[in-house]
Amino acid sequence: MSLKIYNTMAGEKQVFEPLVPDTVTMYVCGPTVYNLAHIGNARPVVVFDTLFRLLQTHYGTVTYARNITDVDDKIITAAHEGNRSIDEVTEEFTVKYREDMAQLNALPPTLEPHATHNIEPMIRLIQTLVEKGHAYESQGHVLFAVESMEDYGKLSGRSLDDMLAGARVEVADYKRHPGDFVLWKPADDADPGWDSPWGRGRPGWHLECSAMIREHLGETIDIHGGGRDLIFPHHENEIAQSRCAHGGDYVNYWMHNAYLDIDGEKMSKSLGNFRTVRDLLDSYRGEVLRFALLSAHYRSPLNFSAELLDQAQSTLDSLYSTLREVADIELEMDVPLADEAFYAALNDDLNTPVAIAEIHALAKALNKATDADKPALKARIIAAGNLLGILGQDPEEWLQAGGADGDISAEDIEVLIDERAAAKKNRDFARADEIRESLLAQGVVLEDSREGTKWKRG
Repeated sequence: MSLKIYNTMAGEKQVFEPLVPDTVTMYVCGPTVYNLAHIGNARPVVVFDTLFRLLQTHYGTVTYARNITDVDDKIITAAHEGNRSIDEVTEEFTVKYREDMAQLNALPPTLEPHATHNIEPMIRLIQTLVEKGHAYESQGHVLFAVESMEDYGKLSGRSLDDMLAGARVEVADYKRHPGDFVLWKPADDADPGWDSPWGRGRPGWHLECSAMIREHLGETIDIHGGGRDLIFPHHENEIAQSRCAHGGDYVNYWMHNAYLDIDGEKMSKSLGNFRTVRDLLDSYRGEVLRFALLSAHYRSPLNFSAELLDQAQSTLDSLYSTLREVADIELEMDVPLADEAFYAALNDDLNTPVAIAEIHALAKALNKATDADKPALKARIIAAGNLLGILGQDPEEWLQAGGADGDISAEDIEVLIDERAAAKKNRDFARADEIRESLLAQGVVLEDSREGTKWKRG
């Protein structure tokens, strides 16, 4: 089964074919580590983690790089405001970023290049651009000359004048053209900086990805991903730097996820609806956040709300309840993915909503299945969950975990269940009903069956 992905550069879905047989290189823009990651930052992580999992079912070697930007004006500002060193800030938020993404069941990338570890490749890239007439030095800065590239703007499909109209472009007297962007900027002694042919300074933000891709993955890679907000200027400028320095296509397939809104409004600090992943994890488990992010197609806008999260929680509870009923069935079979509808959906430009619908269909079938059919159906659900990064926990633990401070404990619940069983045996149905209603009021749902009474937190 072939994989089709939407290539932003081509403006259409295309069959994916790697440059090297059985080998894939993928690079996704990572965080600038000066603060906690917000839920918008998490969407590309979850999207491209799902793609990473899918690619591994097709190809023997998949190298997935996600960078860490650990030198930037925002980092310097955060360090000054907190009276801390740059290293303290970047180390703290790099660790917290990894922790938060792990809570979303995101696999670690194969490579995690840091900007500060790749200064020399950046300097070499700038030197090549200067030598080829695509960059120039001015007042301690080195800038890329956008007019030196004939098809600058091809990714976003706009002319240079169109891109500059309404864009927040720094107008500075050291620029030959307003659209020229900084490759190297001067740094004073109080800020991080490195020696270079143009004096002590630090790289521009756009430069680092181009340099690190060539250093760690090669001159041309298969897939480059990120949010739509990166198409211009960041990815446009990456293309300009890399193609003007080294030729070639730089990237064969560009993939971009759509924006995320909060309660119907664009997420922003000014609106006060800025939600960090860590803050949301205080109220919801990471798998719930992941499921919510996958509930819409990655190229469609997603309205992130409490209702969406509650629905994701309810859906996962239902699926785990189904799996709890077959917990004693061991998985001893491989699932031929090529025959599965959920696999076909994911191979059609990562259509996660259809894949989720197929899991629901499998769960419905499992609930009605004969004993002979249950092992295969369970295996298929688990295989689908593995690709989406969900349903990997023990069902009993999932359904009984949680509970805020002060909630009834699992031990007390079991005591009341035993008391209720004794009451029913003694035909004291009023007491049995009282216990059920009391537990329900505390968020605990009882499920009676021939095998006994099971419970979960509602």
